[in-house]
Amino acid sequence: MPSTPMALIPFAGLDVWRLLDLRARMTGAAPFFFWHPFEGQGRTWTYAGLQRDAAAAAVGLAQRGVRPGDRVLIHLENSPEFIVSWFACAAVGAVAVTTNTKAVQDELAYYAADAAAVGAITQPRFAELISAGAPQLKWQAVTGHDSGVPADTPDPTSSFDALLGDAADLRPYIADPLDPMSVQYTSGTTSRPKGVLWSQSNALWAARVNAAHEDLRPSDCQLASMPLFHTNALAYTMLASLWVGSQFVLVPKWSSSRFWDIAMRHRLTWVSLLRHSINTLAASDPPPGHTLRMFGTGLCDLPFDAKYGAKTIGWWGMTETVSHPVVGDAHLPNRPGSMGRPAPEYGVRVVREDGRTPVEPEETGQLLVRGIPGLSMFVEYLNQPEATAASYDDTGWFKTGDLVTPHADGHLTFRDRAKDMLKVGGENVAASEIERVIAAVPGVRETAVVGCADENLSQVPVAFVITDENPCSSEDILHECRRMLAGFKVPREVYFVSVLPRSSVNKVNKVVLREHAAPGADRAAAQQDWVAAALLDPSGDAR
Repeated sequence: MPSTPMALIPFAGLDVWRLLDLRARMTGAAPFFFWHPFEGQGRTWTYAGLQRDAAAAAVGLAQRGVRPGDRVLIHLENSPEFIVSWFACAAVGAVAVTTNTKAVQDELAYYAADAAAVGAITQPRFAELISAGAPQLKWQAVTGHDSGVPADTPDPTSSFDALLGDAADLRPYIADPLDPMSVQYTSGTTSRPKGVLWSQSNALWAARVNAAHEDLRPSDCQLASMPLFHTNALAYTMLASLWVGSQFVLVPKWSSSRFWDIAMRHRLTWVSLLRHSINTLAASDPPPGHTLRMFGTGLCDLPFDAKYGAKTIGWWGMTETVSHPVVGDAHLPNRPGSMGRPAPEYGVRVVREDGRTPVEPEETGQLLVRGIPGLSMFVEYLNQPEATAASYDDTGWFKTGDLVTPHADGHLTFRDRAKDMLKVGGENVAASEIERVIAAVPGVRETAVVGCADENLSQVPVAFVITDENPCSSEDILHECRRMLAGFKVPREVYFVSVLPRSSVNKVNKVVLREHAAPGADRAAAQQDWVAAALLDPSGDAR
C-alpha cells in the first residue's frame, strides 16, 4: 500500500538566516547595501560582511539571554544597525519587533508591553524615551549615532558595539518555516495599532514574490529611502534584493536635494516612490547617463515615464498581505493611474456592501484578498485573536477595508479607505487612535477626526469637536495630542461644532466632514444643515 505523500511548501529547509548564509556563500564579496548618510562617512556591506556582523550581534543577543521566540524591540531610524539587528534576530530565532520612530512615550510603552519585548536596540535620541516608557526591558543596546549623525551613547556598557560578540561562536537556530520572524505595528480601526505577525515563510515569500513582481535583477540597485520599520523598505527593497543578489542604497530618509547625486553616484536603477519623490522626478530633467529603469508606487504608467525612458508599475499591498495582491506588469503597458491587475499569487475579489455579490466593471466595491496565512498572508494580529478572526469573512477572504473600482480590461483603480484611515506623508494613521486621545481631554463630549488634503503630505488630520458644559480650548486638545501621539498624528486644525453630521444609522458621516475639512470651508452654513438634519432624525442626538 503506497504511503501518503509528504506535503511540500515552497520554503521547506530554508529560513531567513539560511537565505543570507546561502547568498553569502554564493556571492559573498558582492555588495549588498551601501550606507549613504547625510553626515559622516558612508560604508559598503557585502553579503559576507553583513552575515559576519549579524552573526556577531546574534551572539550578543544570546549572551543577553535572548532565546528562540523572544521578542526584541528594534526602534531605529534607517541605519546599518537596523539591518544587522533584524538578521541577528533571525539567526537566534528571535522575533524582530520594528516600531515607528515617531512614536511618543505612551505609544512606545504600548508596543513594548504588547509585544512582551525582552530588550531593545535603539539610538541615542530614543534611549531615554525607551527607558522611561518600557522600564521592564532587561537590556538596551544603543548605537553611536542618530541615523548617521554622531551622538554619545548614554552608557558605554549598553552601546551597540558592546552587544557584539565573536561571530565564530554563533550556533544558528534552525527555524521551522512557520516560526515567527517579525512584528510590524500598523494602524487599524481599533484605538491602538495592531502587531502584524510574520512567519519565516512570510519573510521569504516577501523576498521571492516582491522580486518577481518588480522584475528585479542581480544587476539592479534600489534606493531604500522609506523607513525600514515599514514593509516597503524592509520587504519590497531589502528582502527582494537579498533574494536575487542585487544591491540597494540605504539613506536616512528621502531627500529631494540629494536625490540626483545619490542616483548618479550609485547608478540607481529602481526607486519606490511617494509624493515627494514623484514631485522631484516630475519637476526634473533627467541628467545624461542616468540608469533609472523602473519605479514603483500606487499608480501605473506615470506621465514622466517617457521622459526617463523608464517604467512605473503600480501596486497595492498591506503589511497583512506581505506582498502585492494587485500589481502592474513590468513588461507590458498598464492602465495609466490604476493599481495594476490581480497578482497570480493571490485571490482578489471586489464585492458590494453585502460582502458577497461581485461588482460590475466600473462599479466601486470592497476589495477582498485571499491567500495562505503564514505564507502569502500574515499569521495573525499579535494578542488579538478576535481582531484576526474579524479581518476575514466566513469564507476565508481577508477584508482589506479599501474601496476599488475594477475595469473591463482587468485593471483596478483605488478609490478610498473604508477603514477610516488617513495617509499622512506615507504613514498610515487610524482616525480612531487620535479620537481616543481627544476624547479623554476634559470638556470634550464627542470628536471625529478626518483627513484634509495637503500638498506635501497627501493628507493631514483635522478634528471636529463638540464640547460639554465646561468647554476646553483647541490648545488643550493639541497639547494632549502632542503628549500622547507622534507628531504626524497631531491634528493640524481643531474645529468646534455644536453637532456632527450623521448617517441613517446614527454614525458620524465622515464623508460630509471631509467636504468641510479644508480651512476655507463654510462650516457655519454646514452646521445649520447638520442641526436641521439632527432635529429630523429620531435616531440621532438632538441635544
